[in-house]
Amino acid sequence: MSKYYWDNKIEYLKNTRWLYYNDDYLEFLIQRVWKIHKPVKIIDYGCGFGYLGLKLLPLLPPGSTYTGIDKGSALMNEAKEIFSQLSYETEFIESDIEDIELERKYDIAVSHAFLLHIVDPKRIVQKMMDSVRDNGMVICFEPHWIGNMANYYLDGIELSKVIQLGVLQKLYEEDMKRTGKSGNIGIQLPVLLSQLGVRNVGCRVSDKVNFLDQNMDTSSKHMLFSALKEEGLGQQTSDDSSEFTNNLMARGLTEAEARKQYEAESTFAKEFDDESWLVYAPNMKISFGTVSIKDS
Repeated sequence: MSKYYWDNKIEYLKNTRWLYYNDDYLEFLIQRVWKIHKPVKIIDYGCGFGYLGLKLLPLLPPGSTYTGIDKGSALMNEAKEIFSQLSYETEFIESDIEDIELERKYDIAVSHAFLLHIVDPKRIVQKMMDSVRDNGMVICFEPHWIGNMANYYLDGIELSKVIQLGVLQKLYEEDMKRTGKSGNIGIQLPVLLSQLGVRNVGCRVSDKVNFLDQNMDTSSKHMLFSALKEEGLGQQTSDDSSEFTNNLMARGLTEAEARKQYEAESTFAKEFDDESWLVYAPNMKISFGTVSIKDS
């Protein structure tokens, strides 16, 4: 088993990424917002198994190319296997993004749910900027965890009983102070991009809303429910409440807050099953802008 965490999460990534975006909205961004009408060379930082390439290449002008970088050897092997069966021009580089230096030859640098795992995202965004040509673009698809948590509806239960927004916001902020990593990076990126000199900065929100509908066909319902559970919705909490609360206290919560969060997650796990009516919007933020070399 690989020592790299994400090398051991390939099936999880494959089973859950589809919860995040609608293809027609991505097509709208490409054609109407970013106005990409000729082939482009894309570099994907922290590409995993090439998910973003699989989403974007069919929507981009023919002749577009995709290069992915990731330090996971299993992820790189999986990406090469997937794309070997497709007609796109691709390249996969196994390397630690913290160390790699790339030639300035790409039209677009992208990241997907990657910068939230980085202690110094500003440094990585600068690398992304340095890898694109003059008037190239940086596009970051990143989460906004507290926005995500506010976008649930579980029919038959008050949201405040399963989602403690105040406690969670404090937890995310304390985690950032402790680790330097921000699960709310998606909402911070427009500021970071502009401060680094990116021009024409904009930010959109994915329009994907997942509806666990008890009137949908059985196979679709099972697939969606399984993906939602694997994504972490309503996961069973530890039977040992003291272990759970002690962990949260070590992350910055008070004992009362930790107990309240344990009760909330336990209630969610108890109430959410394949017979539930649930609406969930991941609320992924998509930040972007133009790199002008003469201004850098």
